[in-house]
Formats: sequence, C-alpha cells, structure tokens
Amino acid sequence: MPLTLVIRIALRALRRNTLRSVLSMLGISIGVGAFICSVAVGQGASRQIEEQIQSLGENFIWIEAGNRNVHGVRTGTHGTQSLTLRDLEAIQQQIPLLAQLSPNVDLRVQVIFRDQNWATQVRGVTPAFLAVRGWHLAQGTFFTADDVAAIRRVCVLGQSVVTNLFGPADPVGQTIRVQQLPCQVLGVLAVKGQSAIGQDQDDVVVMPYTVVQKQLKGITWLDDILCSAVSAEAIPLAEHQITVLLRERHHIGRGQEDDFNLRHPTEIAQARVASQRTMTLLLASVAAVALMVGGIGIMNIMLVSVMERTREIGLRLAVGARQRDIRAQFLVEAVTIALLGGGCGPGFGLVGAWGIAAVAAWRTLMRAETLVVAVGFAGVVGIVFGFYPAWQAARLDPIEALRR
Repeated sequence: MPLTLVIRIALRALRRNTLRSVLSMLGISIGVGAFICSVAVGQGASRQIEEQIQSLGENFIWIEAGNRNVHGVRTGTHGTQSLTLRDLEAIQQQIPLLAQLSPNVDLRVQVIFRDQNWATQVRGVTPAFLAVRGWHLAQGTFFTADDVAAIRRVCVLGQSVVTNLFGPADPVGQTIRVQQLPCQVLGVLAVKGQSAIGQDQDDVVVMPYTVVQKQLKGITWLDDILCSAVSAEAIPLAEHQITVLLRERHHIGRGQEDDFNLRHPTEIAQARVASQRTMTLLLASVAAVALMVGGIGIMNIMLVSVMERTREIGLRLAVGARQRDIRAQFLVEAVTIALLGGGCGPGFGLVGAWGIAAVAAWRTLMRAETLVVAVGFAGVVGIVFGFYPAWQAARLDPIEALRR
C-alpha cells in the first residue's frame, strides 16, 4: 500500500478511539514537557553562572597577602605585610603573560551623603582595575594615573551605593564622606550583579589606592594584586611564574609556606557550573523516565488495539495486504500519537518553566534546539514502543484472525 494510504488508515483508526488516543498523547506530552522544563531550568542556571564568571574579569588572577605561622599561631588571610608595590612592579616587568595589573587596598567603611549613610567596601586601585575586572562606567569618568600619584580624594561608586545614598538623584560631581574624608564622585560603575559566591559586586566605592592606603588605612603595603592574563591558556604558567618570583623576592626557603595566596574565584564558579550540569542531567533523566512511561502507555494502548482489531487485520491480510503493510499501519499510528503528544509537550514545558521562574524566582532559558530534540525524542519513543505491537499485528495468521 502507498504510504499516504497507510497514514489515512492509521488516522482513521485513531479518530475511532479518540479518548484512548488523547490519553496516550497526554502521557507523551507530560514527559516532553517535563524534559523541556528541566532542561530550561538547568540552562538558565548555567547561563547565570557563566555570566557571573565573566563578571569576575577576563582571565582573572588574584594575588592575596597570605598567612604566616608565627610561633604556632596562624595569622590568617591578609596576615602579612610583605605584599608591596615593588612586588607589583617586579611582576609587571618580569612576567609578560600578564596584560594588566592593579594594586588593591580595601576596608569596610561608612560613607555619608547629607543625611544618608551606608556601610560598604572601599577598594583602592589604579585605572587598570577596569580592564582587569572587565568593568565599564555607566556615567561620568574614572580617576586617572595623575589622580593616583597626586593622592586626590576622588571616587567612583557602585550602583548599590548610589541607590542607598542618592536614590534617583545624579551623584556625579557631588561630595561624599568616606569615614571623615571628603571625596568627590567622578562617576558610576555599570551594574555587575552578584558574584559567583553571592556577594553584591555593586556595593563598592572605588578610589585611588594611594588615598585608601595612606589616608584611610595608614599602611605601606598592599592587600592584593589584581591581574589579568593575556589568555585563559596562559593562566597556569603565569601563576607558576608569579609563585616563583614572589617566593624569591620574599626569601621563602624550600619547604616553607608561601606568605601569599593565589585565589581562584573562577574555579568556584566553574565548580558551580559542573554541579549545575549534573543537576540538569539528573532532572533530564527523571523527565526521560516520564517520557519512557508515556512510551509504555503507547505500547499498551497499541497492544489493546491489535487485540480489538484482530479480525480487521485478518481481513486485510486475506485480501492481499502484506505483513509490512500491517506493520507500517500500526507503526504509523504509534508514531502519530507520539508526535502529536510531543507537539503539545512544548506548551506544557513553557508553562512549567514560566511557573518555576515566577514562583521560585529561578532563571530559565529556553532554546529552540531543546524543543526540536524533545519532539524528536518523542518520535523515537513512538517508533521504539510501537514496533512490538506492529510486529505482533503483522505476524497474525489470517485464518486464525478471521475466526475471532
């Protein structure tokens, strides 16, 4: 029989058992919808984490003053005073794998504007900080190298500080107090959002490191050196070279602990990506099980259909239909149910993803290829689980079938 005739016969049979067909399609639709929904949640979370990694800065390397063991007492993070501007200059001169470097001196302070105040973090840096962190300005300007050298009391604010001190007003050109130090606002940083460890990156005041170092903290050393490698591939070698150089400069002997740390915030975020991918795979596996259950439902319905239509099958075989025609007829019915159910599944998936985003405030991301894969998987389920009933129908003996 021509394929078009097989399809027409299959559709006619499905129309005769509308409720049974709809219930079979519903099982597939729920499975496809669950698959799409779980993948959308996983992809949305992965995209959010990837954006957080990018917000850290391109090829970011963070050198932090480390701890020391003084007579059995560990001083903890930032426990040494050995990380200096000369270390930064040596790194800049001797390690060409680093594109940008900025010193960093930070502390928690209270900032005040008129009758408003806010507790935030001050970062003392150089203009290279923007390039290292891949940050941009939303308005105004950034301070210059001359401002750093002249120890000018200027600053650039993060959006969270602007919101809490100024509200909707324009902060550029205004003067705030950082502790008791008057400071002119030059600009506002673009919104960065949360970091990979959940910190608000916009809750910050950025100033020349010379001001923070000498006038706010009264120290001569650095808390951190922020670096940007020339490429992602260069990071491991650059870190090795930094370690060797600083150990030599700080006269650290063989077997002694470093008095500095190389922090890896991107590794934390990448671990979260791997964890999220595992969770997405788990959710997709559960959804695939639901899809398999829908496929078993199709097989059961088709087996019942074969039993009910045994006489019809025998009649077709008796008048000249071949076994492959019977197989094709029932296989087309199974695939049609699966594809129709799969076609409705994206609707369930979209509604489910929207509901999760609205209720749980989780980010979801829907991609066209996910919809195509889900519907295609539904078709494969129809073929796999429809083959056995079709094979059973085709192997019926015409005489025995006509006797029923």
